[in-house]
Amino acid sequence: MAVDPITAKILAQLAAQAVTDEQVRKRLLCIILAPIIALLLLISLILYILTSPLSIFAEWAMGDELDAMKDLQINYGYNQILGIYEQDYIDGSGQSYDGVVFTDGGMEVIYYNQLDERWANVMYGQSSTIGEAGCGPTSMSIVISTLTGTAHDPIELSKWSVKNGHRCEGNGSYHSLIPAAAESYGLSCKGDLSAQDIVDALSNGKLVVAIMSKGHFTTSGHFIVLRGVTSEGKILVADPASHKRSQQEWDLSLIMNEARKGAAAGGPFWAIGN
Repeated sequence: MAVDPITAKILAQLAAQAVTDEQVRKRLLCIILAPIIALLLLISLILYILTSPLSIFAEWAMGDELDAMKDLQINYGYNQILGIYEQDYIDGSGQSYDGVVFTDGGMEVIYYNQLDERWANVMYGQSSTIGEAGCGPTSMSIVISTLTGTAHDPIELSKWSVKNGHRCEGNGSYHSLIPAAAESYGLSCKGDLSAQDIVDALSNGKLVVAIMSKGHFTTSGHFIVLRGVTSEGKILVADPASHKRSQQEWDLSLIMNEARKGAAAGGPFWAIGN
C-alpha cells in the first residue's frame, strides 16, 4: 500500500525523534552513573591500599625503584629489635655476665651480652634500649675488647655509634657500624668473605662479625660474632643476645645460609683483626 508523502514525512520525523530521545537518555544515564562509578572505584582503591600497602607499593615500584626499596631494608639495619616477650629477652633479663670469657676457640674472647643487667635498660639512641636494639654495639664491644686487650663495654660502643651516625632509630644499627668502629679503634676490617675466608680468618686469630637474618639466631635481624673454629670444622660464636647459643657449636653452612644476603658493601661477614 502506498503512503502519501505527508504521512511518510511525519513517520520519518517521529523515527528521528525516537533515535534522538534514546541518545539523550543514554547521555543522561552516563552523566548520572559516571561519578558514582568513579567514587566506587576510588573507595575500592583506598581499601586495597589500606589492606595491602606493601604489595601495592611493590606493584607500582618498577626496576630500580623496587631494587632500591629492597636495598634500603637490607643495608640499613632494619628489624634488629629484640621484643621483650621473645625468649632471648626473657632468658637474659636480670642476668650479669661480668667476667665471662670463652677459651675454647683457640683464643680468649671477652663476652658481653646486650641484656646484661648493667646496661640492658640504658638507652641506645632515643627510641630503644641496649637490651632491645644493641646487638651491633655489643658485638663490636666483644671484638674490640678482645683484640685490643682493653675493656670497651656496650654502653661505650652504643654512645660511639650514636655520636658517629651508625644508630638506626626504631630498628637497630646501620651495618656501617662494623667497619667504622673497627677502624676507629685501630683494627683492620675486611668484608666480602667466602666460607673459606671465614675459616682462615678464625684460624689466624681474627674475629668475624656476621649479620644474621631469620633463623636459629633471630626472628628478624641480628649481629653476632664468630669467634673460633673447632678441629671438626664447627663454628663457635659469641651471640650478644644468648649466652646459651654462645656455648654451642654450629655448622658453617647453616650460618652462611642464614646470614643476611646482600647486607651492604662488605657484608654480611667482616673479618676483624689487629
